[in-house]
Amino acid sequence: MTSSFKLLFDVLNNPAQMSALSLVSWDLLIRQARSAGLLAHLYDAVDQRGELSVVPVQPRNHLQSARILTNKHQRDVRWEVRCIVEALSSLDMPVVLLKGAAYLMAGVPAARARLFSDIDILVPKSSIQRVEQTLRLHGWLITALDDYDQHYYRTWMHELPPMRHSVRNTTLDVHHNILPPTAKLKPDPEKLLQEIVPVDGFDRLYVLSAPDMILHSATHLFHEGEFEHGLRDLLDLDALLRHFGTDESFWERLVERAAELDLTRPLYYMLRYTAQMINTPIPGVAMKAAVSLGRPTTLLAWWMDVLFERALRPDHSSCDDAFTPLARWMLYIRSHYLRMPFYLLLPHLIRKAIKNRQSSAELNGEQLEKN
Repeated sequence: MTSSFKLLFDVLNNPAQMSALSLVSWDLLIRQARSAGLLAHLYDAVDQRGELSVVPVQPRNHLQSARILTNKHQRDVRWEVRCIVEALSSLDMPVVLLKGAAYLMAGVPAARARLFSDIDILVPKSSIQRVEQTLRLHGWLITALDDYDQHYYRTWMHELPPMRHSVRNTTLDVHHNILPPTAKLKPDPEKLLQEIVPVDGFDRLYVLSAPDMILHSATHLFHEGEFEHGLRDLLDLDALLRHFGTDESFWERLVERAAELDLTRPLYYMLRYTAQMINTPIPGVAMKAAVSLGRPTTLLAWWMDVLFERALRPDHSSCDDAFTPLARWMLYIRSHYLRMPFYLLLPHLIRKAIKNRQSSAELNGEQLEKN
């Protein structure tokens, strides 16, 4: 009998196990997959084996609902992308899709079971003000932020504050780089824009090249401090590596590109944890190169294993051990440390802590008034 915290991992790595699951195990599997945003992945795993009809009716309903929801998300994203392209058509500049929307519009397998919470685009930094002004005219507005948050985004971050459409309530993140200018790693956005790939059927709509798309996904996963969907993002990387990795020249270019963009550490973490946690086939030459270029010191590598092997589990109580909350908190602090120097980080974290405490106090006060 598999350990409860490994159930989702084991089924994703060996879908044949699903045929022997009890209803109790199915119940846990569904809850773990839902918390990780991977119910549609389970549907596809069963459907591709032609075994959907043998899944008990209760879990089958959850899987089919997830597939329906995913299909709706994909239709919505395609429509939203068209709206964004039309809104920015008057600007003579490339619009580059990032992450999930890029997978979908590029037609890569990583999009098939993907849910979407927002759309991310990359534009030249020289055009960022014109982009914001134009989007405002078409109904995208900056979400409510106080003066400090506005200053934080516009001064220290690699993107505008999140924008929400006034009618459709869709969320758009507009980037001018993939990491903040104060981050320890320094990818050059001009190098990213030099190798973008056009999306069929659109003018001035692009996605990143295959190596850059993967490196951006890895950088986002291993430099952000929020892991609610960490396993989903790791599976995105697995799907991308399997898809593009059929071309032998891809692996050499991936390593070269990581060095060119100063992203060898995310490359190392990506190859290590996709191979270790989901059995992604990584050529030995590529793994050796990633270790040579990006592996941290032995002690730090061991410590990151301790943290990531917990943080990348499904965000569900059955997958946690006593150290998991602390591991996720430490990675959250690490993400801020990687993004900005200590003299900026300390006052920022103190301010956020005070703001969160005030918000909690206000919420508790409202609940007391209702009672």
